[in-house]
Amino acid sequence: MAPLVLVHGFTQNQRCWGSIADALREHHEVITLDAPGHGTASGVRADLWQTADLLAQTATGIYVGYSMGARMVLHVALAHPERVERLVLVSGTAGIDDPGERAARVQHDEELARSLEHDGLDDFLERWLAQPLFETLPPDARDDEARRENTVEGLASSLRLAGTGTQDPLWDRLTSLDIPVLIVAGERDERFTTTARRMAELIPHATLSVMPGRGHACHREDESGFASIVGEWLGQGT
Repeated sequence: MAPLVLVHGFTQNQRCWGSIADALREHHEVITLDAPGHGTASGVRADLWQTADLLAQTATGIYVGYSMGARMVLHVALAHPERVERLVLVSGTAGIDDPGERAARVQHDEELARSLEHDGLDDFLERWLAQPLFETLPPDARDDEARRENTVEGLASSLRLAGTGTQDPLWDRLTSLDIPVLIVAGERDERFTTTARRMAELIPHATLSVMPGRGHACHREDESGFASIVGEWLGQGT
């Protein structure tokens, strides 16, 4: 089977998959990498479509993305369909429909970038992880040490170039995805669960899995459960 390419979320890096990568490696080749502006790619500057071009060079395989990473691998599937055999989207979105809301999100991400540049990495990370979005994230899944391997400049560039507000709404392109797609969300993350259901209705070969009692970082809140969901889906051949 084709390799699994894992793309992390914002402020993380390739080390932020907990036991998931190892669990998947029992039956599959797994490639973890750093997204532009993060980890060893902190010096890389790329918007979402440019990121898709970069990620597509990794392998022809099964692309798995969480949050920011989900948006990135969705772009890979749309820009380079020949490189993506299957797709796993965890707490992802196809974009913000309303132009005014998109503009507001761009402004919000600019404010975040400025606060990051003003206050420094440690203070920013503490505020980032204190969001209600991560209130169900276990302390041992915070990946504080790994997140501190990022740089102020890299994360600020990611917010400005690849934040949710910069994303073209891709809803009308989801019907063109002619590959199996697994969509995962946490039950307690109501906004992204609603988004996941909407995406599943539009993607022709979609499988939706809502993890009970889990939040935005549902894959890290129940690593064995998530690995089982992915493993079983990969074994279905659908």
